[in-house]
Amino acid sequence: MDLHDVGRAVWERIVPASVPETGWWVLLALVVALVAVAMPPLWRLARPAVTIVHELGHAIVGMLCGRRFTGFVVSADMSGHAVTVGPRRGAGRILSTWAGYPAPAILGTLLIQVALHGWSSTALFAALMILVLSLVFTRSAHTLLVVLATATGIGAAWWWGSPGLNALITLAAGVFLLLGAWRHLGAVMRGGGRSDDPGQLAQLTPLPAWTWNLGYVVVLAACTWWAGTTLIPQVLGGL
Repeated sequence: MDLHDVGRAVWERIVPASVPETGWWVLLALVVALVAVAMPPLWRLARPAVTIVHELGHAIVGMLCGRRFTGFVVSADMSGHAVTVGPRRGAGRILSTWAGYPAPAILGTLLIQVALHGWSSTALFAALMILVLSLVFTRSAHTLLVVLATATGIGAAWWWGSPGLNALITLAAGVFLLLGAWRHLGAVMRGGGRSDDPGQLAQLTPLPAWTWNLGYVVVLAACTWWAGTTLIPQVLGGL
């Protein structure tokens, strides 16, 4: 296979493709995501994906606000932290600190939309490129392994998966990230401390931590509403 053939093969795996008709695959994606979030062994295995998106949410918003992203860590207990360099206070610090918990819900909702409109392979390719680029910002061996494993799985699905399989994987991943965002938020609302994002935001602003948690609930609820208005007709149409 020469470079022209490789380029054509890559392009064919990036452009939008038709998705299967509404039916079993949508229900299967929902069930897979629900089981992955609800069953502790599967949640422990899949949770790093939510943590990675959380930390990259901090990083991307921080860079958009003019801060410098220097690295991130996913710990063995699947918590994590990202480091952006810039002013210790101010809007940029507040926005970058705030961005973690909404990031999985926002990305998950977007993945749900693209999966149902034929853009799954494009989304998988974009996710693969972001993860490959993020490898240089990993700051521990465990983080490197987690990101590399995630990138390998996404890359395999993107290259070898059919459009229908990629649509199912992308939809399941989107629902999983959305549900995982709620589970992460529930954990910090029950037992968060000063070092967690709401606690840091309370130190950076006059607002207490509970108001930031309430703001997260509003954002996640909006994402859930948008996802629901798309998914419910699809599910009902497949029954």
